[in-house]
Amino acid sequence: MEAIQEGSFTREYEDKDHASVGGATGDVKTTSSLNKMRGARPAPIEVLDRIKINNTKATPRSTIQGVLYSSSQNEIKFNRQNLNEVEEKLKFAFIEFYQKLRLLKSYSFLNVLAFSKILKKYDKITSRNASKSYMKMVDNSYLGSSDELMKLIQRVESTFIKHFANGHRRKGMNILRPQMKREKHRVTFSTGFSAGCVFSLIVALVAIIRTRKTMSEEVHNTYMNTMFPLYSLFGFIVLHITMYAIDIYYWKRYRVNYAFIFGYKQGTELGYRQVLFLGFTIGTFALLCVLGNLDMEANPKTKNYKPLTELLPLFLLVALFVVLIMPFHFLYRSSRFFFLTCLFHCLAAPLYKVTLPDFFLGDQLTSQVQALRSINFYICYYGWGDFKQRENTCEASDIYKYSLYIVGVIPYLSRLLQCMRRMIEERSLDQGYNGVKYLLTLIAVCLRTAYGFEDGKEKKNHTNIFKLKVLAGSSSVLAAVFCTYWDFVHDWGLLNKTSKNRWLRDKLLIPQKKVYFIAMILNVVLRFAWLQTVLNFEFKSLHKQTTLAVVASLEIIRRGMWNFFRVENEHLNNVGKYRAFKSVPLPFNYDEDDEKDD
Repeated sequence: MEAIQEGSFTREYEDKDHASVGGATGDVKTTSSLNKMRGARPAPIEVLDRIKINNTKATPRSTIQGVLYSSSQNEIKFNRQNLNEVEEKLKFAFIEFYQKLRLLKSYSFLNVLAFSKILKKYDKITSRNASKSYMKMVDNSYLGSSDELMKLIQRVESTFIKHFANGHRRKGMNILRPQMKREKHRVTFSTGFSAGCVFSLIVALVAIIRTRKTMSEEVHNTYMNTMFPLYSLFGFIVLHITMYAIDIYYWKRYRVNYAFIFGYKQGTELGYRQVLFLGFTIGTFALLCVLGNLDMEANPKTKNYKPLTELLPLFLLVALFVVLIMPFHFLYRSSRFFFLTCLFHCLAAPLYKVTLPDFFLGDQLTSQVQALRSINFYICYYGWGDFKQRENTCEASDIYKYSLYIVGVIPYLSRLLQCMRRMIEERSLDQGYNGVKYLLTLIAVCLRTAYGFEDGKEKKNHTNIFKLKVLAGSSSVLAAVFCTYWDFVHDWGLLNKTSKNRWLRDKLLIPQKKVYFIAMILNVVLRFAWLQTVLNFEFKSLHKQTTLAVVASLEIIRRGMWNFFRVENEHLNNVGKYRAFKSVPLPFNYDEDDEKDD
């Protein structure tokens, strides 16, 4: 911290030097004080010679430069952007340092309180009055009180208020001591209201479909092949958000520090009520669009306005995208930008250093392949003008078929590249094996997609279909077995023979051990739900698109269950080796012993 202060406030002392020399020339006292100050600290030019800028921000440019050039140090550039970045990093470093000092002070208080309770119990049992003398000894020790700690806390407060809060004590202390996040009644009310809207609209939708029976079988098939894939996208999003909210609820219940693990900025993490509110709000607008679409189809006055009717899901998707990228401070701006940053890091892999939020989001995307393909269908359906006649000519296009391969491969390819970067940086073979898992899944997805296209042709080549079916089935079984083993052993830390909890792990948060065995069984069952796409189980009451949506929903549910146990294992054992403590990258590296080392 001394190095930080000397490096960051050099400019201030330099200004003081000029002011003293210009305004008090010939003053002996001022000159002597200047000499003392210069004797205590090196001259500004000497300080700059000993300072190097740390490369704390991993970008694609820095990654490429790190591969091409051996030196990771940059020249100091005192421009406005550089200084602003340095100021933000130093501010963050001061806040974290102050928080650790407060934790140390709280630790001291808890220990003194524990000693007090133990001694009171001792006096009560032995009928002696020895607690006063012992407590006096504890209070006078470093455990009870430390003048150095209190002075350091006061010094950090005064320095932060002076240089980062413009001398405003209340403003500075509000930053150093952020208030606890309080649950607001309006959030609970809004969540309950949106949940009631979703339930009511689902009941209304079922009632309308049952009572009107306006669609013939031909119209029903057309609607399922065109409109259902458009609206199913919102269903996948709402289901995934709901599962994430359930995970947050149980993380909080079992005291999993998920905010620290994901690296959320303090006070910006969302609770399960906020997440449910977002999911139910999206579900409400999606169901309103479905009901509006059906009403416009049934109403003779609006039945001819098919283009406007078909545009409802597109309007909703564009609205969601606009809200997601809006820079204004509403609807959880910090969380939205955190999500967009992680998403960009996933798409730009392996150019960014892999952090836990990045790989975690990448795993979520691997369970949303069907949703990504729905977005691909949006581009085809509206880009080629099929919405004007409610026709689906996308499947007849080779470009659309190739795009389905690409969309299905992107999430697994992103995770594969992340694993490869971690394997090279950390020199860990485990990450290489993890990459093999995604490589096998990538091959299985491609083969299943090819089998689906071949099986859907009017003129079928039964020999090719059988070969693709065997290849798709065998590759999918191999990938599923490997992924299931990795889930249990590496991600969840289970199936440990030597554990004191047989076939589990030593540390468990859920007291009911049967929950872990039930979760393992469900994981296997849901992991093999893809068999329907290869074996073509026919359900007379379900359309093909409905069956695909059900299979995709089961995968999302499996992923939500995986999330809880994965973060639980990270919380207990730090298995991902991302961070065992809070590390703050500093912008400067100041070394007084450079010349001695040379």
